Amino acid sequence: MNNDKYISLVDKNGNEIEKLISEKIDIWREYVLFSELWWLGVALSIIPWIIWFFIRKKDSTDRLLYTALFVMVVSLCLDVLGDQLGVWGYRFNVIPVLPTYVPWDITLMPLTVIIILQIRPGANPLIKALIFAVISSYLAEPFFHWLQIYNLKHWRYSYSVPIQIVIYLMAHYISKRNNFASLNE
Repeated sequence: MNNDKYISLVDKNGNEIEKLISEKIDIWREYVLFSELWWLGVALSIIPWIIWFFIRKKDSTDRLLYTALFVMVVSLCLDVLGDQLGVWGYRFNVIPVLPTYVPWDITLMPLTVIIILQIRPGANPLIKALIFAVISSYLAEPFFHWLQIYNLKHWRYSYSVPIQIVIYLMAHYISKRNNFASLNE
């Protein structure tokens, strides 16, 4: 393999990406920043956390935040992957350089999961996973598509259902863990 040729191509590609990102930021600054949909995104990033703070099961806060962090990481990774592969994209981003919709990944997905975990904790997790998947895939995604925030390219809402089920079931499993060693010396 010719490393010099490869390095040259990667550097050229990186420079082109930097120019496009700079252009994207300029467009975002002119058309998105402080628009109604930008404010909606900011509100959806903050207000649900404030509400959750008051309605959460207080003695499970650490466990729920641990689970929420897992959901955030998975959501962010899958969103970046989907965006980079061109199967979907987002407009009206809260933060222009992130290829994900921050309110969805850091607030709506994790909070929905941990709230459902708190409701009837003894209920069948598969049924709860299915309810979560149907709500997020057939109500939330179409709503954000209708707002023109979520841009489906090569994706269908139904494709999200099994992914959402797996995310919920993994979060359910993580929420039940209690094997934490003490950090005392």
